[in-house]
Amino acid sequence: MAETAQLQLVPAGQVAREVAVRESKNGIFYATFGDTLVADADLERIVQAVPASIADALKRRSWYFVPLAIGEGDETLVAPGYTTELCDRATCHRNAKFGGAECVFISSRLLQDRFALSFEFFINAGHAFVDEAGVPSTFSDLVWKQASADVRGETSHDAWEERHQALGREGSGERNLPARVDEKAKAAYFESAFADAVAIYMLSLTVDFDYADLREREYPLLAPQALAERLRAVAALFPPNSGYEFAVLYRKRA
Repeated sequence: MAETAQLQLVPAGQVAREVAVRESKNGIFYATFGDTLVADADLERIVQAVPASIADALKRRSWYFVPLAIGEGDETLVAPGYTTELCDRATCHRNAKFGGAECVFISSRLLQDRFALSFEFFINAGHAFVDEAGVPSTFSDLVWKQASADVRGETSHDAWEERHQALGREGSGERNLPARVDEKAKAAYFESAFADAVAIYMLSLTVDFDYADLREREYPLLAPQALAERLRAVAALFPPNSGYEFAVLYRKRA
């Protein structure tokens, strides 16, 4: 209890008003508050990985990297440091709106390494981009072709469930399309799959990671070749910024 008492929680609105927001070279607005344990150079590298053509659609949003973001009902509170008790109450991120501006508070102290912090940011940015720009038909066509061919797995639990709802399937193994497709679930599937692919693409520009690291919950991951096709499609739409390079590498089996 004494450990908690040493930290005064701050309303997220106060953080948004008082902390100076920086603009990265690609146009992303972000700020830090408190003892995040993230070096400025590392954070700039993560934020700058968002391709400028994606960042341009995110002008109304700002990302705040804080030690811990805590939800109490509809209110978001920020811890300026870390305690075990506050960590148990925190979430990976909290969304809030102040004066018409969309603010995302990311808990850097819950995300223990650069991979986790980067992915949390990119997932948020990917979904925000889809909300603003929608899904390109070229990507939707590719994803639906893969799903119709019953390609194994998906890129997230949401995409996995929405795909099977769209196709009217409880599981994999049925290669023929149903007589009637759930169009609402199909549209939601395209949005989830595209947001996932955009996030994974930006992650690949920032850190080297193993394919298996993408699993968040219990669902089968998308087959590597199919994932590579999606990432190449995203790369063609949104080329990397200067200083970043996109590559898909395959490891030979021992």
